Amino acid sequence: MQKSTSTQQQNHRLLSRRVMLRGAGVTMALPWFESMSVWGNDSAASTKVSEPPVRMAALFAGNGFHRNEWWVKGSGAEMQLGKVLQPLEDHREKLLFVRGLWNEQATKGNIHSSQTGNMLSGAPLASGGKIRSGTSMDQFIAQQIGHQTKVPSLVLGCEKPIASQHREYSMLYSSHISWSSPTTPTPLELYPALAFDRLFKDNTATITDRSVLDRVLKQAKSLRNKIGYNDRAKFDEYLNSVREVEARIERAGKEQRLQGWRPTLAEPNMDRPADGIPQDIEEHMRLMCDILVLAFQTDTTRVCTLKLNNDHSSLRFPHIGVDYMIHHLLSHTDNDDWLKVNQFFTKQLAYVAKRLDAIQEGERTLLDNSMILLCSSMLHGNHDNSQLPIVLLGRGGGQLKTGRSLDYREKPNRKMCSLFLSMMDKMGVHLDEFGDSTERLSEV
Repeated sequence: MQKSTSTQQQNHRLLSRRVMLRGAGVTMALPWFESMSVWGNDSAASTKVSEPPVRMAALFAGNGFHRNEWWVKGSGAEMQLGKVLQPLEDHREKLLFVRGLWNEQATKGNIHSSQTGNMLSGAPLASGGKIRSGTSMDQFIAQQIGHQTKVPSLVLGCEKPIASQHREYSMLYSSHISWSSPTTPTPLELYPALAFDRLFKDNTATITDRSVLDRVLKQAKSLRNKIGYNDRAKFDEYLNSVREVEARIERAGKEQRLQGWRPTLAEPNMDRPADGIPQDIEEHMRLMCDILVLAFQTDTTRVCTLKLNNDHSSLRFPHIGVDYMIHHLLSHTDNDDWLKVNQFFTKQLAYVAKRLDAIQEGERTLLDNSMILLCSSMLHGNHDNSQLPIVLLGRGGGQLKTGRSLDYREKPNRKMCSLFLSMMDKMGVHLDEFGDSTERLSEV
């Protein structure tokens, strides 16, 4: 009896890995066998294939924003935006402004590095030059759903990482918001050309449709001895259906009709960027924004992180007439030039939103099917992270009610990780806890 139970457990593991057999545009499920009740209710496998997927992007701008011009009043088409957010006015009805959230662990260190390294994880940071944070929200999502796309996640940057130490904390924390594990910051792709290549260059050998199905058939046949006698007729019918699928695939290449959801773009609609890092920060950021949009439009990835600059940034902005002071020092001024720089950053988000909103996916747009998070490590340049600046654009596939402003300053649950739990739910990743939170933001 013990041996029989062990064998069934082994069969369970073998079969559950092959619930879905895929081949060149057709997905086939193994039949349910009464002699082996191993299927259960696989909600992931029953997802409606006709629905476009939800995408998630996080855009980070270091050193906060102008303290007097980061605000929202009202709702919907009548929503009023502070000057920092004015570039987003055309997208007010698809905007969610969140005020009052904080990251408690980020208040326990010093400034800059210790305020940034756990931006997307809420984890405590190691000091003394050591490197330890937590797996970030974007990478946790990628680890759960990344197998569905060619690239599990895309992590882009527009400023080189800082390899030094600031007040007992490594400046790698200032340079990375995406972490693949607690001790591994996810490498930033700074080169637009290499980011483009990662999306569209394939060095792996191409496998023909028939060889894929042959392999599926071979795997299926190997299971025949693991099922009961009464199920074998059903199994033989299944093998016949595999052969029918082969014929369908052959016909599919000659037909124009597509079934289920398909990306609106199959090939890149922009030229490969030039090698190297653009010398012009405006061109650099715009290229990275274009690559983000292209990645989502082609469904090459559904998770993207774009770090527009470092916390403690050294960027300059001669193209808008602000070239006398680096970003970090300018953030302490709250003058008109600082506002210009802030608006330059929010214009990047507005550009992404405009492009996504122009791409129709069924009844919704690509922006409707996305969640684009804009965040920073502090509210303003004097290191205030008692609350963090948060804007969400997009409707998360119809799951986000937008055109609103939410204020959590006086509420008991004001954890950033509660927002992340809510966002992960909308990406199909459901957790009991993440970072320092065990509850969602019910309004999101």
